[in-house]
Formats: sequence, C-alpha cells, structure tokens
Amino acid sequence: MGLFSMFKRNDMSAEIKEYLQNDAVILDVRTLEEWNEGHIESSKHIVLNLIPLEIEQIKSWNKPVITVCRSGGRSGQAAQFLAQNGVDVINGGPWQNVAKEL
Repeated sequence: MGLFSMFKRNDMSAEIKEYLQNDAVILDVRTLEEWNEGHIESSKHIVLNLIPLEIEQIKSWNKPVITVCRSGGRSGQAAQFLAQNGVDVINGGPWQNVAKEL
C-alpha cells in the first residue's frame, strides 16, 4: 500500500444505493448560497456548523443519513460527528454523487 492510497476515496455508489434503499435521509451541509445554486429536491438542509445544535432533530428522524456537500470535506466532518453521536451515517461526498443514484 502506497503512502497516499489511504487518502484515495473508494467508489461509494454501492454503499449510497444501499442507504437509499433503506430510506436514508440525505443531509446537505453546505451554505444556503450553495444550496440555492442546486441541491437534491428531497434532501434536508442543515449548515455544517449548526449540526451540533440540531443533533436531537437528526436523531428523531430514526433513519440512516447520507451527508453531502460540495466536495466531501464538510460532509465528512458532519458524518464523523453524527456517527460519534449514535447516528447511522455515511459520507456521500459531493451532492451530485448521491443525485446520480436517485
């Protein structure tokens, strides 16, 4: 395994499909401006820095969650936080990754 292979993103499409089949909520953590430029119609929008304040609401959904953003960085942070707080979550990366699976 090369030094940089640990940073290589695996193809997430199978995992995304599995979560979508299990009625996952798509959670977009981008800014309102980014959201307004385009988003998945059925997704929920909570800006990344508000996730800790909305954790109880997110848990109340009682569904798996797919986090998305522009590139995967912020959604990765959100997924990590949510997982640490008991949410069944994956990082879907850029929102277009998940949109193409719908």
